[in-house]
Amino acid sequence: MDEEKKYKILIVDDEQDIIEFLTYNLNKDGYEVASASNGLDAINTAMIFLPHLILLDVMMPEMDGIETCDELKKRPSLKNTIIAFLTARSEDYSQIAGFDAGADDYITKPIKPKVLMSRIKALLKRLEKQTAEKTTGIEINSELKSIIIDKDRYIVIKDNKEMLLPKKEFDLLYLLSSKPNRVFTRNEIFTTVWGDDVVVGDRTIDVHIRKLRGKIGNEHFKTIKGVGYKYVE
Repeated sequence: MDEEKKYKILIVDDEQDIIEFLTYNLNKDGYEVASASNGLDAINTAMIFLPHLILLDVMMPEMDGIETCDELKKRPSLKNTIIAFLTARSEDYSQIAGFDAGADDYITKPIKPKVLMSRIKALLKRLEKQTAEKTTGIEINSELKSIIIDKDRYIVIKDNKEMLLPKKEFDLLYLLSSKPNRVFTRNEIFTTVWGDDVVVGDRTIDVHIRKLRGKIGNEHFKTIKGVGYKYVE
């Protein structure tokens, strides 16, 4: 971790012992930590604390992690915040729902400190890379025939209407549309959008493509069976 930059991490879990365990290990590694015990408090705390990363429990009363993630992703001030789910559940539908809501990673309980720290460093490394690309001015705006993709503001303009997409959906759209009609392999997409060090399910790309088809237009996305996807103008 960059010694000059102290990353902020928000822990959201309704189990106090989990919060204490994570806080201890994260503080020991030099992170600034805040916590919340439910979804509503998480949203309020995040808006004030502005964390770089949120560790979010899935199973919580009243507002669960999926709903909380969906609400967090609607806040413009948190558009670059990374969200990693914490859960003891490993069913495919939970992971799909999580990525569907805009999550960046999935960490299962029981949590091993060394594994957790390695995943956190990998996620924050991705954040550094994305920030560096933005500040060095790598293709800030991309205008296609039917839509405008503004990477500086992280918005999509379609039919003169602004659309705020979850971060991973935006990154996937930006990648595919950067070279219309070029086929991107699944491996390329995983590496560019999620990073080599982040483990995601095989259906993750399919879920995000399905969402983009519904929002941008089915005609713009073509599946190349056994290979990957391409954006069609």
